[in-house]
Amino acid sequence: QVHLVESGGGLVQAGGSLRLSCAASGNIRRINDMGWYRQAPGKQRELVAAITSGDTQNYGDSVKGRFTISRDNANNTGYLQMNSLKPEDTAVYYCNARGTVITYRPFDAWGQGTLVTVSS
Repeated sequence: QVHLVESGGGLVQAGGSLRLSCAASGNIRRINDMGWYRQAPGKQRELVAAITSGDTQNYGDSVKGRFTISRDNANNTGYLQMNSLKPEDTAVYYCNARGTVITYRPFDAWGQGTLVTVSS
């Protein structure tokens, strides 16, 4: 099985920065795509950022220019650098990874979520 562990969330003041990490483990052959999603109380989960194996990046409109997604393929780890944080960014952030396990079967895994709280 594939297991994702997120870290780096916490409390930060508006205008500050946080860096989230997503470490993947298990019988992984290859991670093709990674993404970050977030969900605030009472709202739908939304895409924050995504990155392909070829480093093509996509961002939600609300975070363009402030957040940067990256990956360390050798360590099966993804990152989300968040700058100029706003109170509206407060949410639980989830990591997602898609790829293949060593038997060449596909997987689609999610992390447990990490809470980011931005104060005014």
